Amino acid sequence: MSRAQSEAMKAQRSEQDQTVAGDASGRLGAAADTDCIVVGGGPAGLVCGLVLARLGVRVTVVEKHDDFLRDFRGDTIHPSTQDLLAELGLLDEFLTLPHADMPRVRLRWNDEEFVLADFSRLPTRRRAISFMPQWEFLDLIARAGEREPTFTLLRSTEAIDVLRAGEQIVGVRTRSSAGEETLRARLVIAADGRDSTVRDAAGLHPRRLATAMDVLWFRVPKADAESLPFGQASAGLLIAIDRGEYFQVANAITAGTWVPSEGAVSALRGRVGRTSPQLRERMERVGLEDVRLLRVRLERLRAWYAPGMLCIGDAAHAMSPAGGVGINLAIQDAVAAARILGPGLRTGAPTVAQLRRVQRRRAWPAAVIQWIQLRIQPVLLADRPDSRPPLPLRLVARFPAFAHVPGRIIGMGIRPEHVDAEARRRVRRQ
Repeated sequence: MSRAQSEAMKAQRSEQDQTVAGDASGRLGAAADTDCIVVGGGPAGLVCGLVLARLGVRVTVVEKHDDFLRDFRGDTIHPSTQDLLAELGLLDEFLTLPHADMPRVRLRWNDEEFVLADFSRLPTRRRAISFMPQWEFLDLIARAGEREPTFTLLRSTEAIDVLRAGEQIVGVRTRSSAGEETLRARLVIAADGRDSTVRDAAGLHPRRLATAMDVLWFRVPKADAESLPFGQASAGLLIAIDRGEYFQVANAITAGTWVPSEGAVSALRGRVGRTSPQLRERMERVGLEDVRLLRVRLERLRAWYAPGMLCIGDAAHAMSPAGGVGINLAIQDAVAAARILGPGLRTGAPTVAQLRRVQRRRAWPAAVIQWIQLRIQPVLLADRPDSRPPLPLRLVARFPAFAHVPGRIIGMGIRPEHVDAEARRRVRRQ
């Protein structure tokens, strides 16, 4: 083959690569509709989209529902997340929305009550977990995003598949009332939860860790001015979230043991009554139709990425509800991904090495929390009405200063993230 023929073939391959998946620097061709598609309008997806837009990235968030008015189970906004809201210029607006603050997590084990986690010494702007209906939080982030000229939120639009150009993922196929359409981008971020459609379409399958727990959710009427400890333990952990007119209650049970029946509801009433005698009579109003089962899954991807795609939040690492840290971790993933990938996305597609960098930063905090969640499951499932708390809990009860350690892990996470200087400057200019 002559040198001229070789050069011609190289030029042809280069032209094809630019058309399909970008040149050597990762630039997608003019066919890109946007710089980044974020699939999933939950906390991680919307925060990621907002931070990217603040960095000048053209971002489209694809959300299959028309609004956020659903009965979310997780609605805790942790102190580190509130710090992020301050960095985004949204904390003051956040505090005008309906919320309740919890500066300490209290646990009652049979007749002994103590502080399990104390947030009062955190190096954060606010030293409390805030309970807020998640639709209020999501609406807040969506409104902030829609004030950015490079942010688009597509509601009632479901991502059903990924688009490929060779090995490169270059967009998604969507379904809405307008029918099926395609949307191309330099990067697709999967933030659509533990049952992620685009993650599965990309051929990324999580590895399931051992888990022994499911959770039953139900509502119990609340008397005026009534209060309960956030956590109670005796016949399986009981969590009570004060919703004003009712308690939203969770009961941890052994995985796979819930078979819907009147007998199962009767057993649930008995467990709750033993753990919290205060609720015993009102549990008679809880029927089979009032109980919702959450099958707990602890799992994580070996690789969070494929060429042109990144998974964050539950799509990368499904968490147990123990500690209520899943939302906090997912938002931290979102901020790290936007900070690491955002500057380059304005001009080209990220390389695999850049996607790997996000995983390297965020994978070990998720793994540490999952390890802790696995170890505490036996405590959450304990059905010993006359037992004393396990030794670690007795130490926390005996030495209250120890409560600051779980307070820091729950309130801030293992590796807190921050919005970078450029995004903060854009907030100040607005």
